[in-house]
Amino acid sequence: MRLPWQLLVLQSFTLCLAGDATPRGPVFVQEPSPVMFPVGSEEKKVKLTCQVRGNPWPRIRWKFNGTDVDPGADFRYSVVEGSLLISSPNRTRDAGTYQCVATNAFGTVVSREAPLRFAYLENFQTRARSTVSVRQGQGMVLLCGPPAHSGELSYAWIFNEYPSYQDNRRFVSQETGNLYIAKVEKSDVGNYTCVVTNTVTGHKVLGPPTPLTLRNDGVMGEYEPKIEVQFPDTVPTAKGGTARLECFALGNPVPTIVWRRADGKPIARKARRHQSDGILEIPNFQQEDAGPYECVAENSRGKNVARGQLTFYAQPNWIQKISDIQVAMEESISWECRASGRPRPTYRWLKNGEPLLAQDRVHIEQGWLNITRVSLADAGMYQCVAENRHGAVFSSAELSVIAAGPDFSRALLKRVTLVRVGGAVVIECKPEASPKPVYTWRKGRDVLRKNERITISEDGSLRIVNVTKADAGSYTCVATNHFGTASSTGSLVVKDPTRVTAPPASMDVTVGESIVLTCQVRQDHSLDIVFTWSFNGHRIDFDRDGDHFERVGGQDSAGDLMIRNIQLKHAGKYVCTVQTSVDQLSAAADLIVRGPPGPPEAVTIDEITDTTAQLSWRPGPDNHSPVTLYVVQARTPFSVGWQAVSTVPDVIDGRTFTATVVGLNPWVEYEFRTVAANAIGIGEPSAPSEKRRTEEARE
Repeated sequence: MRLPWQLLVLQSFTLCLAGDATPRGPVFVQEPSPVMFPVGSEEKKVKLTCQVRGNPWPRIRWKFNGTDVDPGADFRYSVVEGSLLISSPNRTRDAGTYQCVATNAFGTVVSREAPLRFAYLENFQTRARSTVSVRQGQGMVLLCGPPAHSGELSYAWIFNEYPSYQDNRRFVSQETGNLYIAKVEKSDVGNYTCVVTNTVTGHKVLGPPTPLTLRNDGVMGEYEPKIEVQFPDTVPTAKGGTARLECFALGNPVPTIVWRRADGKPIARKARRHQSDGILEIPNFQQEDAGPYECVAENSRGKNVARGQLTFYAQPNWIQKISDIQVAMEESISWECRASGRPRPTYRWLKNGEPLLAQDRVHIEQGWLNITRVSLADAGMYQCVAENRHGAVFSSAELSVIAAGPDFSRALLKRVTLVRVGGAVVIECKPEASPKPVYTWRKGRDVLRKNERITISEDGSLRIVNVTKADAGSYTCVATNHFGTASSTGSLVVKDPTRVTAPPASMDVTVGESIVLTCQVRQDHSLDIVFTWSFNGHRIDFDRDGDHFERVGGQDSAGDLMIRNIQLKHAGKYVCTVQTSVDQLSAAADLIVRGPPGPPEAVTIDEITDTTAQLSWRPGPDNHSPVTLYVVQARTPFSVGWQAVSTVPDVIDGRTFTATVVGLNPWVEYEFRTVAANAIGIGEPSAPSEKRRTEEARE
């Protein structure tokens, strides 16, 4: 029994998941190329090469002019390792276009078209040619008229049984084979024979001789050039190819030939001139070589100009190919292919070797292909074809459509989900499935209905808010799509919420004291509990800060914090955080630390005399205890350290920030500082003032 190809796709996809060799659609390793077969060749077979890969191994067939080739119906045809062999090829029966077609379970791709042509050259007709009679000094054209042929030809002429050489007077066109003599002389009288060679087969044929004689009615006088060999108005040239232009003129005197660009640009240096300038060749042709060209023929009687346009073309070349896509049913895909070329390529799309047409779900716009709501029928091999009149390129990719019933084997529901009373919970349901399934939930045997507390999201997750004890129980997620139904079950356990029974209290302490901040809770003892403390937004590291911070309490429900030998830096906000698997809560307290005042700031000598100095300063921090007293100290190069000095007022209270120092010695360098005191103690001294020298003693 033959299985539908859609099921083969599914089977191959299953093998892929199982770890076997990766199944994939056919891909060309080598596509057939154009063949020119020489008629009469000793080789009696033509081979059109086609190599592919894929798994399963692709089956290859061939088309000839759009019709399937049947090797069983014609013994001359055989397919060997994908390539087509044609025995005893016949130009009448076998010339045409061939295409390789590769198919496996994933779909079909077609190769580019490859023409088979036959190179041949028939013989000239044997009837004699009429004598050509011209005046001496006149220009002349002898027609070659090559016989029927296929394949590129080259031309030469025999003059009186000897090869005719070419110079500025004589020219053989490789386009027509005709022989041109710009100005006939007596030495030109004789028999001329055209020799035609097929460059593919090497076959050579000679035409009947044409006699040339001189008329006896006088000599032709001088006349201006007449261009007889002229290139077409438009000469298309492929990128990287060689442009070839011919130009030759009759005239008396013999004309000279000059080439130039009609737009004033210089001719590329790579250009070559042959046969006394009658041929211009431009190799490796590029866009900048295109443009208008002129051939100027000139002699003493005048000049003549021939003009034509060299145009640039390029076969399509891929800038962006398409790549394989694997997509779930009912999703969308988008492919883009882009190619360069001149003229600009157009695009068409194939599916399994046949033209793909736009329809409801299939949108095609040049190199873009979009398919919405992908179905199994969309699976297969796709090809983007970019083409212009000079050629076509094919890019292939496989669209794999994943189609499978729901499967929980890799994503079972969580076995137990914990939540507290009054909290919110989400139970995820994420089976593998294609297309996306429809979800229903059951609690026990009862189907859950959506309400203000219960919602089911698009991805299948169940959400319950304001949880109560009644919500505890067994929950089952049921997923269903076109290919089956599956379910998974888990339990919801509802716990009592944790409560803080003894939160930390804000405290007002003095430097050097030790305190305990309480943090005690009532919780479900089946739950593990974790206490953490933070200070001013940063978690306390008890290992690093063990000199001052220590956990105390010793019970599961207690997370008290002891702070030993409190310093001013310990003032701030303390937060105790309690966390279980179902909830998290915190309690905070502020700690005010009182200590001696900080150092006064900006001590300044406002004025100095021989025995006095007027000082001012700014108060420093009082550290939560008002400053009651300021003391002024001085230092000189002659004193031992800092010494208290006499001031006016004698006692400086905490609200006074200026004083006059008295009893100083004249002409001595002084610096001053102040020290603040409060009820807790004496603080650190201020930074020293600038150094100032007292004035000389007054008489």
